[in-house]
Amino acid sequence: MMPLALQKELMKKKILILTAGFGEGHNTAAKNLKSAFESLEGESVDVQVLDLLDGCYGVINRMLRKTYAMAIDGAPRLWQHFYDFLDHSPYAKSHLHYLTRLHSAMEALLLNMDPDAVVSTYPLYNYVIDRIFLGKRPRRFHQITVVTDSISVNSIWYSCHSDTYILPNEESAAILRENGISESRIQTFGFPVSLDFEKEEEIHPAVFSKERKPKILWIVNAHRKKAPKLLKRLIELNQWDLTLCAGRDPVVYKSLKQIIDRSSAKVELVGWTDQMPALMLQSDLVISKAGGATVQEAIAARCPMILTKVVPGQEEGNYELLRKNQSGVCVEKWKEIPTQLEALFGEEALLWNHWKKNITQMSKPGASRSIAQFVVQRIHQESVSEMGLSLEVREPLKVPEPPSLDPAPILRVTDQIKRPLLCDFHTHTQFSDGKLALRDLIDFYGERRFDALCVTDHLCDPQKLLGRVCKWSNLVLSPEMLEDYFAAIQSEKQRAWNEYELLLMTGLEFNKDGYTRKTSAHLLGIDLQTPINPSLSIPELIQAIQSQGGLAIASHPHVGQGSWAKETLYFWENIEQYAPLLDAWEIANRDDIYNPVGLKRLSFIANSDFHKPKHIYSWKSLLFCEKNPESIKTCIRENRNLSITMYRDPSFRATAR
Repeated sequence: MMPLALQKELMKKKILILTAGFGEGHNTAAKNLKSAFESLEGESVDVQVLDLLDGCYGVINRMLRKTYAMAIDGAPRLWQHFYDFLDHSPYAKSHLHYLTRLHSAMEALLLNMDPDAVVSTYPLYNYVIDRIFLGKRPRRFHQITVVTDSISVNSIWYSCHSDTYILPNEESAAILRENGISESRIQTFGFPVSLDFEKEEEIHPAVFSKERKPKILWIVNAHRKKAPKLLKRLIELNQWDLTLCAGRDPVVYKSLKQIIDRSSAKVELVGWTDQMPALMLQSDLVISKAGGATVQEAIAARCPMILTKVVPGQEEGNYELLRKNQSGVCVEKWKEIPTQLEALFGEEALLWNHWKKNITQMSKPGASRSIAQFVVQRIHQESVSEMGLSLEVREPLKVPEPPSLDPAPILRVTDQIKRPLLCDFHTHTQFSDGKLALRDLIDFYGERRFDALCVTDHLCDPQKLLGRVCKWSNLVLSPEMLEDYFAAIQSEKQRAWNEYELLLMTGLEFNKDGYTRKTSAHLLGIDLQTPINPSLSIPELIQAIQSQGGLAIASHPHVGQGSWAKETLYFWENIEQYAPLLDAWEIANRDDIYNPVGLKRLSFIANSDFHKPKHIYSWKSLLFCEKNPESIKTCIRENRNLSITMYRDPSFRATAR
């Protein structure tokens, strides 16, 4: 009889989601779909989300993404010409598959994974798949395209094969019908937003008063230079409760914070955040540019919009969707925004109530789950069809548990041995220069059964020249964003434990960079409770870390061989001073191992210095202790029952990026 574990593995549905980083919508849709697939009850799924363009073309792809961002922001008309060229030129579309490296990677991936379904949230991949199967064997997977544009749907989305096109709304579906796509291949489930939008919305009264002012969420992604003037005007009018999201721009954040601090108004200011669903669900109106994901999330939250900028091309459809359904308006002159707000909420909020009713009718907060259920059901149907049956399967097939042949479970010696804790105490997120958002980093480590994870984003000394330069690069935390950073990690701790039994800690990597490697030091603060001023001297930083129970660790303190990054040898050059002060030294970082740390018999630890998924294959720490913060920190301080290991994960290695 086939072992039960093998039966379950064979029944597991393999789903490949392909995305790309050109615009916010593609990655947002892919991430939310992954969560939806994994949330389905009674289903066994193996979901992988891959950005093959980034994996195949690396630096070139990132340069193109920056060029794309600069074009839509600084040269929108130029971008519109290129967008129209792709839409109307058969020549352009006929050459999209001529990407040799992407073609080879896609072919190898499909062969090795043998997925049941391939879901594309970026249209380019379908052209490559078409080329791979041109005149060859039939496809063994259901091919699905999730269109992330609204109304202004570029023909690049539907000019090649897809078994099913999933559209965000009927207006967009009509475009495909007009261009010859049959009704049987079109599904209108909505845009795949976060599952958090399924939560019950607080019912806001239709009448506003001094006790209940309208709640305005302003995402400051346009009018950045004029944002302080608009904020001052909104505060002066004092008619609305304001929440501002300044994103990653420390200059904008600081300028807005200064205005708020000087006023007596209660204005909430956040930097980059992964709590956008909660913020939108708590708001009455969103002010933002017409980004695809943002508009669709506002619709899911039943939250009318004032658009401050519309990029020609794909964003025109987002605006048209709101305009046509009388759920929003575009106000590109910042001086007119207060007037528009007064019109919306004046006369007992008559206009706002009209918008609210209309956008509620459009809202599909459960779209991600509906799409996931549709895909899994389609896989079931095709599985039955392959067996020669004409059944419509609506419930997953269930394999009964085989009866136990043993009168009692066999007790093995290994069952009595506690598993060591697999830990990584040096990781980075999008708060600084990491590739993954905080939530994605937690899922990434949790799915790999790590026991403890510390997030240690970069924080530079703003009094040093290099620190000031790095601050403007948006690749490090700014001191103004520290409170948001700590709050974001704190909000994820319970989820990390509930879903993965992953112990999440807050940390920082203090960058004290000089002009040479011997004058540069990076100091890890592990399990911090409150923010610390990065301008403190190194001895003061160590004392501040340890005074709140944290660990002070010398990061990559010696000469490395496997990394091109700048070396930080200050601690090693001053070992006599810092050996008594520090709790531990990294004996291994990423691919490097520092033998001199071991020869000096210093307390040691091993970390990945994680910035992107492929960095998971690196040195890690194994701790033989209880699974709680104090036991872990004691184990490191005393440097007993601790070892290091080079992490390997064959199931993920082939597709790591």
